[in-house]
Amino acid sequence: MTINEIQDQIIDDFSFFDDWMEKYEYIIDLGKSLPLIEERHKTEDRLIKGCQSRVWLHADVNNDKIHFTADSDAVITKGIIGLLVQVLNDQSAEAIAQSELYFIDKIGLKEHLSPTRSNGLVSMVKQMKLYGLALTK
Repeated sequence: MTINEIQDQIIDDFSFFDDWMEKYEYIIDLGKSLPLIEERHKTEDRLIKGCQSRVWLHADVNNDKIHFTADSDAVITKGIIGLLVQVLNDQSAEAIAQSELYFIDKIGLKEHLSPTRSNGLVSMVKQMKLYGLALTK
């Protein structure tokens, strides 16, 4: 699936929930299915700067696709990085670097986060796109 197809699926998934408490529960559940980073990759250089919580992100390239693994010490943040991994995982570096992550606004995520979590979300997106830029051929 393309990045936009995955985003459209997420927008559709979120439309089934009536209120933000249900959406938060769904985000937390997404964090539980996150491809977890290996303990040896939980290092300072893989911590995302600008996040209130500790969020580690690791990227490997396999068959010209970037595979992300991540973890966080906070359940909601783990769910947020899980959402981003779901959208960008196993995509080409170029597609990641050029992606426009419109699902964030469409599901109303940014306005339902605290200012510090919202800043963390921006930092997560930036870091993932930087991996895409760095690995673009």
